[in-house]
Amino acid sequence: MQARMKHPAMVVPGAMQALLALSESSTKAGLPKKLVALVHLRVSQINGCSLCVAMHAADLKKENETEERLWTVAAWREAPWFTDAERAALALAEEVTRIADRSDAVPDDVWADATGHYDERSLSALLLAISTINVWNRLNAATRQVAGSIKA
Repeated sequence: MQARMKHPAMVVPGAMQALLALSESSTKAGLPKKLVALVHLRVSQINGCSLCVAMHAADLKKENETEERLWTVAAWREAPWFTDAERAALALAEEVTRIADRSDAVPDDVWADATGHYDERSLSALLLAISTINVWNRLNAATRQVAGSIKA
């Protein structure tokens, strides 16, 4: 495989720095790195971004994530290895990523579950993490960035 072009964030001046700063804002706001990487992995799976799937799986390994959780993040609802707070974050991530799939972008029950586990600052950081990985996924998928071409 070969990328269609150089990564857009490397072509437009200031874009890479802005995206990296936005990406880092969630952990700087106090969201655990492991949770951010877990959400990034799930969203990247949904969006079919192989570069990000590989990168965030590697990030999770660096955070001492278990093999069972890595193998089952795509089927987290049926797997016993995720906490209620992680499940709330993953459900929110799926809804925010698939906003065009329904008339109510984020159903009230998913929102209520998330607010039961995260305060306003953490929920804001989580929404930024979800939105940011969606941006990265779309840039990477559109330009066919190759998995493994960026080391985590």
